[in-house]
Amino acid sequence: MEAVIAVFALLFLLFVVAGGYAAVKAVGAAKRGVDRTVAQARRSVEDHTLRAKSLAQPGPQGQVAQLRLVLRTSMRATQDALHAGVTEDESLKESLGLFERLSAHGRELDGELKRLEAEPDRRTLAERLPALRERTERITKSADSLRWAARDRAGRFAEDDLDALSAQIDVEAGALRHWTKSEHAPPPWPDAPAADATTAHQTWPETPRSRPAAEEPAPSAITPPGRRPGYPWQKKPRPESTT
Repeated sequence: MEAVIAVFALLFLLFVVAGGYAAVKAVGAAKRGVDRTVAQARRSVEDHTLRAKSLAQPGPQGQVAQLRLVLRTSMRATQDALHAGVTEDESLKESLGLFERLSAHGRELDGELKRLEAEPDRRTLAERLPALRERTERITKSADSLRWAARDRAGRFAEDDLDALSAQIDVEAGALRHWTKSEHAPPPWPDAPAADATTAHQTWPETPRSRPAAEEPAPSAITPPGRRPGYPWQKKPRPESTT
């Protein structure tokens, strides 16, 4: 009895532990989902704010906001393209590592541009804009190069797969239409043999009907009927009257 109780207690403990682990995992997944949603919403709001500043604020402040918007858009697009492609092509892991190094420079530049948005000295800000613009162009150019290279690679693989698939479909279509080609055509008639001097004319084997009429035996003549025998019960014929 004590063994049965111990088994049930152990099973109950296992169920409790499994339930707690599942609950923790569910809470963690929900928390990550909420954090991801909040981060996406924050980025969307910040991007709209930067777009509004670049259009509404003239001068160096508006140009700084425009640089931040271009930098963030390029880096986010490259990140999404590489993360989506690395699941199907493991060779993009090296490109993803290079992008992580480039992202460190991008985040540093984005932080510097964010601080300069509130800079009151427009003259100093205008003097620093060419260097900031050059750094932004270098980073975005590298990010765009990685993104388009990954997309071209994926497109090339898709074209190669489509070519192979088209060739297989052509072969299968030809096999399905095999009845249109005569695989067992009858052999051609042989050529007539050359005529020899001794066989210039075609001969046919003799048949019984091809013999001449003289060789056939003459039919026997029709013999006249003989005198019929008389029987005693028959009447004698009367002689014809001569008068």
